[in-house]
Amino acid sequence: MNQHVNEPLLRLTWTDKVTGAHGHLVVHTLVSGMTTGGTRMRPGCTLSEAEDLARGMAAKTAAFDLPVGGAKGGIDFDPKDPRARGVLERFYHDMRPWLDAHWVTAEDLGVPQHLLDDVFASLNLRQSYHAAIRRSTDPERTLRRVQAGLSAPVPGGLLLGDVIGGYGVAQACLGVVSAWDWAPTDTTVAIQGIGTMGGGAAWYLHESGLRIVAVADAAGTLADPNGLDIPALLQARDRYGEIDRTQVPDHVERLPRSAVLAADADIVVPAAVSYALTPDNSYDVTASAIVEAANAATTPEAEAMLTARGIPVIPDFVANAGAVAWVWWLLQGQVGANPADSFLKLRTEMQAKVALLLSSWNDDRIAPRQTAEQFVAARELAPTSLEQVLTIP
Repeated sequence: MNQHVNEPLLRLTWTDKVTGAHGHLVVHTLVSGMTTGGTRMRPGCTLSEAEDLARGMAAKTAAFDLPVGGAKGGIDFDPKDPRARGVLERFYHDMRPWLDAHWVTAEDLGVPQHLLDDVFASLNLRQSYHAAIRRSTDPERTLRRVQAGLSAPVPGGLLLGDVIGGYGVAQACLGVVSAWDWAPTDTTVAIQGIGTMGGGAAWYLHESGLRIVAVADAAGTLADPNGLDIPALLQARDRYGEIDRTQVPDHVERLPRSAVLAADADIVVPAAVSYALTPDNSYDVTASAIVEAANAATTPEAEAMLTARGIPVIPDFVANAGAVAWVWWLLQGQVGANPADSFLKLRTEMQAKVALLLSSWNDDRIAPRQTAEQFVAARELAPTSLEQVLTIP
């Protein structure tokens, strides 16, 4: 049985004996003894931040009816510090009881998956999904399936595990297009953030024929009402996700970073930082819909103001849940190494969710978050069969 939706099961604070750094693990819910959520590392990461993110993970797993609860790890340390790997390794060493049996973690801000898996290997855990893999009927076969799925190549020269989250956000946007009977080629999108999530969403929306008219990175906003050359811009990114301006055509307009939220676009996708949309800037939004790719991209006050103006917000725990949903489908063998199967399942599931949210909006002006929270609450209060987790093939 799951815990109450608003109160976490566990708050744990850890102190590194070498550097004095603090880390946190918050387990919001357990489902059949399992919980999932990434580990982030950044200066200033707090227990409160980890708690908010764990609550969001619990909502994501419930929204997609996954057989697992929600958690989050967070470490208050600079990931660029040469001591960072040691801090991460000691954090996981001391979290070993949870990692062995209960907590499936993955990459997050400051902790790339390749580093995470390297640290897990040094601890003889082999893969960051260890707690779920060890429960499967054939752990070696499950491990091979997970590794093959994560490393499956996709068009554009990337790997399936790197793009699946952005693909899910793109499908949430296409769910809006479908619900409102828009023509994809007539639909415009502005995306704040061009890293893994925002860049993946931009790629797949561009592939679907939508016009991306503005993107923003740390250096500012690039805009073109006729549509940006998304493949070229993605190719011009550096390892920090910033676009080399020397490779941007002269006709592309350079604007302040904040301008992307006020772009003349049908859909705005905040895919960078939390609380990007606030009461101060929400009235700058002219889009017809917001699709949250970043966690908590819109403050509650700003969302209420947008809703009152007739602009629905597709909440993060639906729109950006594609990656976590896909991982559990992969673990359970519902998808494998063929990207086409993964894309089909995520496209079907995500667009169906968005259709439900916008049906209530179109008919009764019920905010999408309210509708989503209703089916999350129903799942949170329902008992979950032990077999859901223990039958990983």
